[in-house]
Amino acid sequence: MTATLMPKSETTTATLSRRESQVMDILHRRTGATVAEIMADLPDPPTYSAVRSVLRILGEKELIKHREDGPRYIYYPTKPTETAREDVLAHVVRTYFGDSPEQAVTALLRMSDVDLSDADVKRLRSTIRRARQSGR
Repeated sequence: MTATLMPKSETTTATLSRRESQVMDILHRRTGATVAEIMADLPDPPTYSAVRSVLRILGEKELIKHREDGPRYIYYPTKPTETAREDVLAHVVRTYFGDSPEQAVTALLRMSDVDLSDADVKRLRSTIRRARQSGR
């Protein structure tokens, strides 16, 4: 059996290790961070060099970039958080909800005691209407 290789630009969160996913989550939440900041946010943080290794791998997968800020590097995601959010959600809907947005939304509403205000419902209706009109 031959493995299908995914182009670097098409790497998804489904292909990331647990630690790579944690680092990407931190970078999206912070919109960029140093190694020390990443370590501070990681549960049971590994060594500094282990975090640098994860960052190198994420860079090779073209998921992050860095910029110099004096003597340190600031790492940040290559994709805007909004785009990454849509990619992750599309994967979850496809994988866990049989490609059914209705089932996914229903599950979200059942997850907690959701008490939507009239304004929330109005915004959701407007979003659904715009999505229908745009074909999305």
